[in-house]
Amino acid sequence: MIKLLYIFFFGFILTNCSFKPVVKHHGVPFLEKKQKQLIIEQSSSNDIRKILGTPSTQSKFDNDIWIYIERKQTQSKLRNLGRMKIFKNDVLVLEIDNYGILKKKEFYNMEDMKKIKVVEDTTEATFARNSFIYDFMSSMRQKINDPLGVRVKKRKEISQR
Repeated sequence: MIKLLYIFFFGFILTNCSFKPVVKHHGVPFLEKKQKQLIIEQSSSNDIRKILGTPSTQSKFDNDIWIYIERKQTQSKLRNLGRMKIFKNDVLVLEIDNYGILKKKEFYNMEDMKKIKVVEDTTEATFARNSFIYDFMSSMRQKINDPLGVRVKKRKEISQR
């Protein structure tokens, strides 16, 4: 009887285990399919919002640039101790003119992103304590903190005593 109960208990546990991988989704689902509906020089910003929703990131220069992201992660194999592995990473960059019309669209998938080279060099700051910018900013800070020069006068009086 107890063996039958153990078999039933382990069978119950095993049937509740899922053999499908867990997928974490972030961003706009089916971005690659949906971006094909957008037509350059014809689609408006309202059409874009209707198809894709609000952008993940927005920037404003001469024209608006809207960025949409789709990312899917799943757990890797047991040998990697179940770390999350990215298996889909798509980015869509849309440029919209001042009238709200789509001017340019660029779609990047994982293969395109692997081709992009990132520069490893860094820019060194040439900001020194004796530079013009430092002197200017410290005088501005002093004027903001003490616009009438009251603190300086008090210090001189205390030091003369």
